[in-house]
Amino acid sequence: MIHIPRNRWITLAAIVAAVGAISAWYFSPAAAETDDSVIARVKKGDFKVVVTSAGELRAKKFVQVQGPLNMQQAEVYQTKISTLVPEGTVVKEGDVVAELDRSGIAGKMAEVSLALQKAEAQLLQAQLDSTLNLATAREEIKTQELSLEEKRLAKEQAAYESPSVKRQVEIDYEKATRQFAQSKANYITKTQQAVAKMAEVGADVQRQRNKLTIVQEVLGNFTIRAPSPGMVIYVKEWNGKKKGVGSQVSAWDPTVATLPDLGQMESLNEIDVRKIAAGQKVTISLDSDPTKKLPGTVVAVANVGEQRPNADAKVFEVKILLAQADTTLRPGMTTSNAVETNLVKNALYVPLEAVAVDGTTPFVYKRDGTSVTKQQVETGLANENEIVIAKGVEKDDRLLLTPPADRDKLEMKTLPGAKPGPGNVPQPGPSDTSRSKPVPVRPSAPAPSAAPGVATKS
Repeated sequence: MIHIPRNRWITLAAIVAAVGAISAWYFSPAAAETDDSVIARVKKGDFKVVVTSAGELRAKKFVQVQGPLNMQQAEVYQTKISTLVPEGTVVKEGDVVAELDRSGIAGKMAEVSLALQKAEAQLLQAQLDSTLNLATAREEIKTQELSLEEKRLAKEQAAYESPSVKRQVEIDYEKATRQFAQSKANYITKTQQAVAKMAEVGADVQRQRNKLTIVQEVLGNFTIRAPSPGMVIYVKEWNGKKKGVGSQVSAWDPTVATLPDLGQMESLNEIDVRKIAAGQKVTISLDSDPTKKLPGTVVAVANVGEQRPNADAKVFEVKILLAQADTTLRPGMTTSNAVETNLVKNALYVPLEAVAVDGTTPFVYKRDGTSVTKQQVETGLANENEIVIAKGVEKDDRLLLTPPADRDKLEMKTLPGAKPGPGNVPQPGPSDTSRSKPVPVRPSAPAPSAAPGVATKS
């Protein structure tokens, strides 16, 4: 038998006691309660449902910088931007903003000039023809007048001739009279023809002159100047890309840039609008400066959705008006818009991970001292991280975020008068509409958190 000194026995007993105390504390329920990673307290306060989406700033009011507005009249339907000042350039009224490619309109100018020369040549030819024809007609009238005079003298001299000769002279005189009258009538007709021909050719000349004037005016406006002072912001094309050097400018859309009023800005975004309505408050933050928060209000929601590329979902354009001006804001800046779609006053709410579902019945694992209860609950609205509990818990109750090891042995404690079934599936709150998504809850095993999201078009 080994002899151990008394003082060593005392030391060994103290070590064993200390280890036992530490183990008891570590594995005790109280120690588990201090693990904040698996236990959450029921909170009480104002519960907000927020839909977040990306948007883009633009000015509510702006002046368009446009190319020639009468390109269609000049039969110039499309051209390209050859030069354009950098976006963000501050210009004064009359400063050059862009130059358009003149190659196409130069060809049109040559075509119209040639058509005008041809029309003027036709006008000159018509004038010469008219002069010649009318001169010939006047000479013919003079000749007929002299012939008539001869026939009249012959008629007077035949007064004492035989009846047959006398009759022949009268016939000749009558024929000369009729030819003279016909020549005068023909002259009037030829004069009218000359006037009509001159009017026709003259109209063509005037038409070509007007067209040349329009082409010259359009060509002069191919140097695009700022209609007012401001900051140049490029406009977007149909495919969403901004116009720049080489972009097309058409007769139907001659705008190349805008000069925005930076005093009134709005954020435009395309999202799933099932919970969005005009008048809702918005908190706007800039992607370039997330620390800056700006208040805003939803002012318009599109009635017709737009199909997103490579997706089945449709998005709706939402306009958000900023409540205050800010000198740092610029059109085209991207924003993060948090729209407050619902608010529940004095609500009890917990993390989404704290709520599980058994079939169709939502429940929580409630810790009370050393015991854990599987408690049925009635849920309400949810946001991205938390969910409202209408019945089944109280403020500061401790809820497990992960199921306990003995979860299969726990019996569910139901709410008074409640029956497990479809009626206890989480439902939208009173102010939600039929467009609201179902409240996400995890199954009996833990699952990542989820919340009603938004379809955002980038």
